Amino acid sequence: MSKPFQPASAKVLAFDIFGTVVDWHASICREVQDLRAGVDGDAFAMAWRGGYRPAMARVMSGELGWTLIDELHRMILDGIVDQFGLGDLSEADRQHLNKAWHRLDPWPDVRVGLARLKTRYTICTLSNGNIGLLTNMAKRAGLPWDCVLSAEVFRAYKPDPATYLGVARVFDVPPGEVMLVAAHQDDLAAARACGLQTAYIERPAEFGAARPKDVSPDPANTWHARDFNALADQLGC
Repeated sequence: MSKPFQPASAKVLAFDIFGTVVDWHASICREVQDLRAGVDGDAFAMAWRGGYRPAMARVMSGELGWTLIDELHRMILDGIVDQFGLGDLSEADRQHLNKAWHRLDPWPDVRVGLARLKTRYTICTLSNGNIGLLTNMAKRAGLPWDCVLSAEVFRAYKPDPATYLGVARVFDVPPGEVMLVAAHQDDLAAARACGLQTAYIERPAEFGAARPKDVSPDPANTWHARDFNALADQLGC
């Protein structure tokens, strides 16, 4: 469901990262198989990512103090290596593998689409990933952010309202002049509840080609686009 070009009232486009900007599933599959041939990369990627929300919940509940995503990723990694026959990985290899999240590849449309959107809007990250992770990722992948914003800045993970409203405060604009761009309807719903505009991006292969994701439009979103170039078309970039 693509809308024809209409000028958006948003001034700032804030982008979710994991799954929206970068293909974490294929990237993690590649990284673990490069390190140890024969590992089921698909199952490993799903297990590692599967620990993400439970780990964040431990922080949000107060069981753990404020913790960077790099540290949560390492906790999850240490908890799954044995089941994949990786318990003998050296500390150096574990550190290298944990930094795989800094080396995720962007979807094919991302670089060109972001460059187009940047001509009209301020573009920034809004991710639970920490600042170092997001900066390293951007450097490696050539992502042209105007600003890197993270849960680390606000000391709160999405979907805490502090993250969405924090973007508006950083740029000194009303929430309605910020648009969250994401491939996850729950993230977008939380942003809308804070008064942000929302744009859904279809990423049907986020969990791998064998697990196509439902990318049906939600009329509550301001925009719905196949990819970043289609969003740029709709926004006149």
